[in-house]
Amino acid sequence: MVSLVCTLGQHTDELSCCAFSPALLATCSADKTLRVYSTAEFTELPFSPLSGHGYGVHCCCFSSCGRFLLSCSTDGSIIVWRLDTGEAAEVLQHPGRSPLRVCALAPVSSLLLAGACDGTVALWDFSCKTLRRCSTVSDASVVACCFSPCGQLFVTGCSRGDLKLWDANISLLHAERDAHDMGVTCCSAAARFRVVGCRLEFRMASCGQDSQLKIWIVSQCEGAAFAMKLLHTLTTHLAPVLSCALSSDGDLVVSGSVDKSILIHDVNQGTLLHTLKQHNRYVTAVALSPNKPWIATGSMDRTVKVWRIGEGDGTTAAESSQTACQGRKLPGHFRLLVADWSEEDVQTWLHEEGLGELVGVFKANNIDGPELGHLSKETVAELGIESVGLRGRLLRKIQALKAEQSDSEAPDEFLCPITRELMKDPVIAADGYSYERESIESWIRGKNRTSPMTNLLLQTTLLTPNRSLKMAIARWQSSL
Repeated sequence: MVSLVCTLGQHTDELSCCAFSPALLATCSADKTLRVYSTAEFTELPFSPLSGHGYGVHCCCFSSCGRFLLSCSTDGSIIVWRLDTGEAAEVLQHPGRSPLRVCALAPVSSLLLAGACDGTVALWDFSCKTLRRCSTVSDASVVACCFSPCGQLFVTGCSRGDLKLWDANISLLHAERDAHDMGVTCCSAAARFRVVGCRLEFRMASCGQDSQLKIWIVSQCEGAAFAMKLLHTLTTHLAPVLSCALSSDGDLVVSGSVDKSILIHDVNQGTLLHTLKQHNRYVTAVALSPNKPWIATGSMDRTVKVWRIGEGDGTTAAESSQTACQGRKLPGHFRLLVADWSEEDVQTWLHEEGLGELVGVFKANNIDGPELGHLSKETVAELGIESVGLRGRLLRKIQALKAEQSDSEAPDEFLCPITRELMKDPVIAADGYSYERESIESWIRGKNRTSPMTNLLLQTTLLTPNRSLKMAIARWQSSL
């Protein structure tokens, strides 16, 4: 049995990663922030959110000691955050300033790995924060990586579809070409080795754009070469699989997909155990707690959902807080569209915005989300609100609410691929994609002469105004 414990909705853009430590849950997003929660009550820590990246945050992970949280971003940096204060203790830059898509810390060594859009991986000694080496491992973007249980081996996955096994000197030990057609999206290794006869092995999961989840056994016999054996190919998802996570013992695998579902499989049998469908957009991140029966899932719907595996023998502290967690649902945080709000959601919003004196009027007139969205100067007056100042405040709050939610309702082609924000001055770059002018100019000034979308060299830095797109955005905004 798997039950929903809590929904966290503080991020303002799509989720990109979730990570657990024994005591904390961290999440990161295209909104350029990280948020940190206690797993005792799933309440946000006082210093959260963490802000420091210039672009969206792609990945986050905890140090094995539990004192640091690391994050990487399109801005080409890894930030090391102190978990006692929330302060940035260190900023590590990719040598070529290439956008970073993924990062990982070795479980029992001091190695820190980051995969970049230019096909390189950078390897640091985390204890002294020094770069050991930076090497090209692919001719496509490195979008996935994970360490072996000993921390002396790591696996990379690229957008072309290859999985490769490397040692700590970035020497290639084994390659699985085209492991996932159309590209790898994620990989995850179990935290423990298994000894089978004279063979030492660990399990690894990978997923990709081919809608498949694969389970591998990575092994080495004494004195022999490394091998990767395919144990299962799981085809239960109906669309590309964007994220996967293995339990520490390697017996369970959780995956999230473009089909909006989260699946839990038994790794030993390759059988489906549970299907979870609570997100209303793509599931982009999944994580398993190393010491508790928690699963965290993140989505393009901007929410993180925490689940409990197993029936248990009573209500835990986190489960007992589910009602409170959901009772604090600020409509703007937990429901993406005003049109979805109930009358109760509207009344909660009024209280939160300091307009509690209008609750009685709204309740008497049965105003729900759709009605709220259509209120105008004339219809507000018809509600019998006598105070001109109060009517003005209400209308300003409604306009601000519409502006806040416009990005979430916007068609994807209206959002800048770099910032994921609604474009105001769209321009076409040499790669054929449209960007917000300020964002792509900043990208180019940062000595990035490659396309943010294709990673190929931009033949020219000339930018052409996309007037038709700008007009389409303006028409869409006027229709709200």
